[in-house]
Amino acid sequence: MFDSLSDRLQGVFAKLRGQGKLTEKDVDAAMREIRMVLLEADVNYKVVKQFVEHVKERAVGEGVTKSVTPAQQVVKIVYDEMVDILGGTQQALKFASHPPSVIMLVGLQGSGKTTAAAKLAVMLRRQGRDPMLVAADIYRPAAVEQLQTLGGQIDVPVAYYRHKSAVAIVEEALREATRTGRDVVILDTAGRLHIDEDMMQELVDIKSSVPPGESLLVVDAMTGQDAVNVALAFLDKVDFDGIILTKMDGDARGGAALSMKSVTGKPIKLASVGEKVNDLEVFHPDRVASRILGMGDIVTLVEKAEDTMTEERARKLEEKLRKHRFDFDDFLEQMEQLRSMGGLSKVLEMVPGMGNVAGTYGLDLDDRRMKRIEAIIQSMTREERQNPHVLNASRRRRVAAGSGTSTQDVNQLVKQFAQMQKLLKQFSGKGGEMGMMKRLFPF
Repeated sequence: MFDSLSDRLQGVFAKLRGQGKLTEKDVDAAMREIRMVLLEADVNYKVVKQFVEHVKERAVGEGVTKSVTPAQQVVKIVYDEMVDILGGTQQALKFASHPPSVIMLVGLQGSGKTTAAAKLAVMLRRQGRDPMLVAADIYRPAAVEQLQTLGGQIDVPVAYYRHKSAVAIVEEALREATRTGRDVVILDTAGRLHIDEDMMQELVDIKSSVPPGESLLVVDAMTGQDAVNVALAFLDKVDFDGIILTKMDGDARGGAALSMKSVTGKPIKLASVGEKVNDLEVFHPDRVASRILGMGDIVTLVEKAEDTMTEERARKLEEKLRKHRFDFDDFLEQMEQLRSMGGLSKVLEMVPGMGNVAGTYGLDLDDRRMKRIEAIIQSMTREERQNPHVLNASRRRRVAAGSGTSTQDVNQLVKQFAQMQKLLKQFSGKGGEMGMMKRLFPF
């Protein structure tokens, strides 16, 4: 979502780094560009004004102008201010001291509320909790069925009681959760295409009947400043504790994320970064700011790696790398790990200075290409997987026919595999983040 914003900001910083010493005129020029970049990203104009004023005030200070690396100082100031407008510190979900905890999701129809409920249940279960979903949207056609289908896919029970009001459904579900030992109850409430009094009153009634520990507003990042306006309307009518921002993986310009906390005073607590049920993340303002400014996000990268790779698998892989025995079977295993982490491009975005490596080396892997690659590798013999150099022209034609692809596709994969090995050698022996990447993600 922040790709365009990130590229534009890094362009501004590149100009600053070209100056040996910064003057107030240089800072003014940079601030004008940053103002335009943020406005074009659909950031609220009041937030932009405040942001630029704060950065400029700090950037023209004596400590910066006399610094050995003034451009880096300005980048640090921009980073600090961006963290601040994104919310400052990460805000964790609150849970009741005496279970079950109630988390109420509210929002307009089409914001991704029902899907967010299922994703939240998956996240909480990974944390060792035992959630229950509650279908409290009795108006939208197929809303209950959608939640029941999602609940079946993730193996989480869905409470619904036909011919009862939303308030009665929630009250009965809470009693059921208490009886069955479920420690978190997630309410998927009704939405509308627009805000109306009936919807708001029902939400007020539910909150009065079963006071939630958390009320989370679900908003669509793709709607930009409209998402901020929706948040203000809900804040005025029913209030909420935090925000779930959906479709963060889309091509929105980022204005909603950068405006929400400053305009509403409520933090973004969670962000949906993909379509899969595992694609819900805790929102860390410092990590998001770091990604926007091209600094990577090593902490999230390591967390994702720990979730997908066991210590034993990592040890065996490291041993293979040391002995230069990384083959197509290992490649397949790593592709599966990549898929669970969101894909190669997302992984590289988290490594400082590595955001463009996938394109540079021709390593961009979307889902369709990954499936095609899997078919090609699975059509190889064991010898061919372990020793790709034996893949002569006739063997490549056979593999292409067996995988339903072309010889050109097979040639491209073999070339790509060689490029990955070249990339490994390039980073071989390097410490720090590059060494970490090599140990965790040998592509």
